[in-house]
Amino acid sequence: MTDTLIARTADALQSAFGRAPDLWVQAPGRVNLIGEHTDYNDGFVLPCAIDYRTVIAVTARSDRQVRVVAADYGHAVDTFDLDGPIAPHPTLQWANYVRGTVKMLAEHLAPLGLSLRGADLAIAGNVPQGAGLSSSASLEVAVGQAFKALLGLGDRDGVSQTDLALIAQRAENRFVGVNCGIMDQLISARAEAGHALLIDCRSLSGQPVHLPESVAVMVVHSRVRRGLVGSEYNTRRTQCEAAARHYGVPALRDVDLARLERDRGGLDEVVYRRARHIVTENARTVDAAAALAAGDLVQLGELMAASHVSMRDDFEITHPAIDRLVDIAQQAVGHEGGARMTGGGFGGCIVVLLPDARIPDVQAAIEAAYRSPEGEPPTIWVSHAATGAGPLAGA
Repeated sequence: MTDTLIARTADALQSAFGRAPDLWVQAPGRVNLIGEHTDYNDGFVLPCAIDYRTVIAVTARSDRQVRVVAADYGHAVDTFDLDGPIAPHPTLQWANYVRGTVKMLAEHLAPLGLSLRGADLAIAGNVPQGAGLSSSASLEVAVGQAFKALLGLGDRDGVSQTDLALIAQRAENRFVGVNCGIMDQLISARAEAGHALLIDCRSLSGQPVHLPESVAVMVVHSRVRRGLVGSEYNTRRTQCEAAARHYGVPALRDVDLARLERDRGGLDEVVYRRARHIVTENARTVDAAAALAAGDLVQLGELMAASHVSMRDDFEITHPAIDRLVDIAQQAVGHEGGARMTGGGFGGCIVVLLPDARIPDVQAAIEAAYRSPEGEPPTIWVSHAATGAGPLAGA
């Protein structure tokens, strides 16, 4: 799949600008295995990168102009100048992820005495859009990686992969206007092949967690559109902040289950249940990392099942169709893996961890048993834990 993206970007760069690439870079999408809504509570998440990515062909320019062609959007072209103010594009939404990342990268480099140079970029990707697999973070991180590679920058220059993730997050927060956490960009930038990454969302430290070679990651789209995720996300976040104030802590990460129960007097019942999800989900995420590292898929499956129940009953962010889809997947996998909803909630996708040998029969069982409320079949992607952003060997 990556070879196809390399060829498409080379063709796009040649057809749009008459130039051949100097280099290629890539950045993957991601799926979160466990740890839902814990990120903005300073908690733990356990994502892995997937074998779907954004690829960019890059050629240096001698001036300060940036030209970008998007192979996935009818070869649309955006052009802007590094010496002028970088403002949002009035009509091309994809261009704002590029412009925002370039702007935030330039602001990061300025205090270091470094500056960007002009470039021609051609972009193509195969991260499914609208599925909660972080196609936007993949694009942002790939753009940052393109300029990092073009300038030959590294950790010693003050541009680590964590810096790249923070730059990409700022682009989405401040330029695109989406109030996302750091998980999506961090796993895209820092993932290791064959590993998930246990991320501490307070310190941004990450511990690679080995996935057994024979374990696959299946993502199943319920075909239920995530209609309430914006307003309900904000409500859940407000409720978590209220719970943290009740317990007198900076974030719910600082509350364990014993204190949650001991000091709950006077706490609104709904807010208490929201807090219980966060406190127990943090513990499950740490335990899941240990189970995964030990190759204990039985324990991992139990933790994923408990996570889904907590999201359904305490955090109330699932959907009847999602609950049914998880039940179908859990029954198909049995004790050889696990399934749970992944993402913000109210629709979207589930994630299934399972042995490679079980992929055909589990996929067949899901396709046979599940239809969305509108009668649509599920969409299924199968991956393994992939490597994070970096340079690619050219065609």
